Amino acid sequence: MYAIKELYYTIQGEGYHTGRAAVFCRFSGCNLWTGLEKDRDSAICKFCDTNFWGTDGLNGGKYSLDDLVQKIKSVHPNGEEIFVVFTGGEPALQLDDALVNALHRIGAVLAVETNGTLELPTGLDWITVSPKANTEIVITRGDELKLVFPQVENEPEQYTSLDFEHYYLQPMDGLTVEESTKSCIQYCKENPQWKLSLQTHKILGIL
Repeated sequence: MYAIKELYYTIQGEGYHTGRAAVFCRFSGCNLWTGLEKDRDSAICKFCDTNFWGTDGLNGGKYSLDDLVQKIKSVHPNGEEIFVVFTGGEPALQLDDALVNALHRIGAVLAVETNGTLELPTGLDWITVSPKANTEIVITRGDELKLVFPQVENEPEQYTSLDFEHYYLQPMDGLTVEESTKSCIQYCKENPQWKLSLQTHKILGIL
């Protein structure tokens, strides 16, 4: 059974695929934080802005393999050219070869957004790693590395030697987002290997 926080059809709001229609499949649970505010101060990642606790979101619940594939198909308007983004929480806790293979059989293109600390199943079509401070990543190659900036003790320079095709800086959300955005812009101007990623879904109010 897969524990799903929410599952819905939307527009990807950040990173390389910004603007692309996608089915978002958000797994419940993470290995860096419980998702409960009472535990935030003791979490490895203290700045997470995503609600991934439980299964009470849109189309949330516990699904068998077949039921999850059918649900992903059902939320797509025509069932063709399905682009699925697996996210969380941390999708690597649940995402497996069986689900990847089942979705590939219906022609889906599969992307994952992971913190990079856990191994992933094979065969994924797009891998985005978003490293967090005070962790050791095991996924050191992929399509996109997206770093929330600034993070204490998590500087962009430590990732530029890894094997990723695209590098993005994304402003830290919250009370300092304006200052963080200015810092990201300046860093990208000075270090053109990095590109700016904005959370356009929040700016535009897209689910």
